[in-house]
Amino acid sequence: MLRFFLRLDVFGLFLLSALDSSFLVLPFGNDILLIALVSSDRSSSKWIAYVLVSALGSLVGVFVIDLLMRKTGEKGLERFVSQRKIEKLKTKIENKAWATVFVATVLPPPFPFTPVVMTASALQAPRGKILAAVFVGRLVRCTTEALLALYFGRKLIAYINSDIVSYLVYGLIAVAAVLSTLSLVTWLRRK
Repeated sequence: MLRFFLRLDVFGLFLLSALDSSFLVLPFGNDILLIALVSSDRSSSKWIAYVLVSALGSLVGVFVIDLLMRKTGEKGLERFVSQRKIEKLKTKIENKAWATVFVATVLPPPFPFTPVVMTASALQAPRGKILAAVFVGRLVRCTTEALLALYFGRKLIAYINSDIVSYLVYGLIAVAAVLSTLSLVTWLRRK
């Protein structure tokens, strides 16, 4: 699956970033693809475009979540996020929406990025703040990853092309498929 998105180059990165930031669970998929693309072309400044495209893709995915969660509101949020997690996030988002979403955006999995964004949107945090926090957070995270890929690039490419990583990616895809299916089934049952 990673090779499919890799062949699509910039568009694949945009698409995977959007999917990764929406309701689909794709842990580290976007990060691995960004690192692979940057590492494969270390001689140019194309890495800057990859970082921007990755951040914009995330923005699109979050915008989709935002549109849906604003309509469902706090009552509908309980279909996706546990009441305990909602209460924990509620005070943080009401007081510091931008900072809470920014931190969730910068931190890698297993930190619950999607539940934070869903909660912020359902609680009607200002859309501009949510989108700005996601964009800036993804810029920080992706720039850091891209710079590390530029520095350690050749070693990363060899590692990414290894059988171990292929099996790991297949395992992550299987986990993502199972978790996405469970999420969908849970959502449909609560409806």
